[in-house]
Amino acid sequence: MNDSSLIWDDGALVTIDQRGLPHEVRRMRLGTVEQIIDAIATLAIRGAPAIGIAGAFGVVIATAAHTRDGVVDVEAVHAEADRIVATRPTAVNLAWAVARVRPRIAGGAEAVLAETLDMLAEDGRVNRAAATHAADLVQRLCGGRKLRMLTHCNTGRLATSAFGTAIGALRVLAERDAIEDVIVDETRPLLQGARLTAWELAEAGIPHRLTIDSAAAWAMATGQVDCVLVGADRVTAAGDVANKIGTYAVALAAHRHGLPFIVVAPESTRDPATATWREIVVEERGATEVTAFAGTPTAPAGTAVFNPAFDVTPADLITAVVTENGIVHGTVLETAPAPGALIAATARELHARGWMPGTAGNLSVRTGDTAVVTASGLAKGELTAQDMVTVRIADSVPLPGRTRTPSAETTIHTAVYRATDAAAVVHVHSPFATALATRAGATDTPGTVRITGLELIKGLGGTDPEAVDLPVFPNWRTVPRIGEDIERWLTEHPGAPPVLCISGHGITTWGQTLAQARDRAECLEALCELVLRTGGDTVLRTDSDTVLRTGPRSAPQRTEPGSPPRTRDQSLPASR
Repeated sequence: MNDSSLIWDDGALVTIDQRGLPHEVRRMRLGTVEQIIDAIATLAIRGAPAIGIAGAFGVVIATAAHTRDGVVDVEAVHAEADRIVATRPTAVNLAWAVARVRPRIAGGAEAVLAETLDMLAEDGRVNRAAATHAADLVQRLCGGRKLRMLTHCNTGRLATSAFGTAIGALRVLAERDAIEDVIVDETRPLLQGARLTAWELAEAGIPHRLTIDSAAAWAMATGQVDCVLVGADRVTAAGDVANKIGTYAVALAAHRHGLPFIVVAPESTRDPATATWREIVVEERGATEVTAFAGTPTAPAGTAVFNPAFDVTPADLITAVVTENGIVHGTVLETAPAPGALIAATARELHARGWMPGTAGNLSVRTGDTAVVTASGLAKGELTAQDMVTVRIADSVPLPGRTRTPSAETTIHTAVYRATDAAAVVHVHSPFATALATRAGATDTPGTVRITGLELIKGLGGTDPEAVDLPVFPNWRTVPRIGEDIERWLTEHPGAPPVLCISGHGITTWGQTLAQARDRAECLEALCELVLRTGGDTVLRTDSDTVLRTGPRSAPQRTEPGSPPRTRDQSLPASR
């Protein structure tokens, strides 16, 4: 696959005529300023970075045309440059690229060409850098599962000189085997998504589905989108983004559903001279783009038309604007993620590990006297920020105004909050910790499993770095009874490590952040895996005696009811 869309060849710009795609891949050879202007105006060349570089090549052609006997008519060339810039006023890259080569005009066409070729080479490097930063951010926000993405318009190699911006980020994610599916908005009225993006994604072997623009919000509402990636034609000093018409609607829908909305663009698209979106001149195009389809009229003759080529998305709807320099604007810089978005992203990550299979498991974050907890009966791999319920910590009752019900284990979370200073709780079904708790077999009363001599104990957050008494609670049919046991035990054992098990029903950990609670669950799982794989004994202790001892390296032993407790250390032996 030839990744370059713009080629300089013996005094002319050679590029793909995007009007012919996807059915015809035809090359255009543009050797005059008029041809360059016409190609930009008719969208034969389109995409902010691409038209910028094409405009610079137009100045090369103009400089050569206005040079006689080695003398450049500088004034005439600048006039041609002005005409090129006026072709499409919204995309700042066009003005930026032409401004960059203007100082070279007096040096002749070769000097302008050298600067333009440098710009062309830079574009590919810049695009890949921005795309990589964006892909990193997407995976940080959305977790490790394969992702369902949505994109609008076309932002690939056709819209740039090479690799692409938002589509470049999709390509990086695909290289990491992190793409499940890309929903492609058709992008009315000229179908750049249907004609160009679908073509580029097919060319790159990235799985995708085409949809009408007005279906994007429903795709989000039905859990088919994890993140939105789009490009930009201009980014204001305030972080507002002008992009293809329809982008604003997609941003509103993403905001409503708590999904990351990420803009990927080169630094050349940023316009510090434009303070806010209100100063952007939005291009309006001809009526026939709306009143006809493929040359066939679709509206009554004389119908008035509103056909803006672009809209502007305000900065407060944008999670991040990402350039080759990283994140330069966006709410992700200004505030910590909202609890719902943070919980959803963490849940998707833990689901991908197999710790929250199906609808099992739940997470929560304390919000003063309330807690935000995952809703009941939802697949954790598809959670969004909207799939949460706020409950009172005092009695686990949901606040009014939400139709969803909180997770069944909410009373476990609120018990932890009432008995400790926890700010976040994680309840998961990690396999080794769940197996160890089940093997311990608490059925009638809470007990503890003592583990000693392992470095991982330090990661649990307890006060004793050498040993941990891991409480194991019976899995009562009524979950509130489990919560009562937990609250009673934690109240009677102040300072206990922030970890516990429920026999046959997973583990619960907590901390001052959701990340800390998750890390403690990871540490507990690793600790239990080490114990089980090294063949250590499991000792369950109740308030009165030891009721069960098992281990693969010794025969099972039972202590009869009423027998005195063992005097030796009843612990899980392990080596460092």
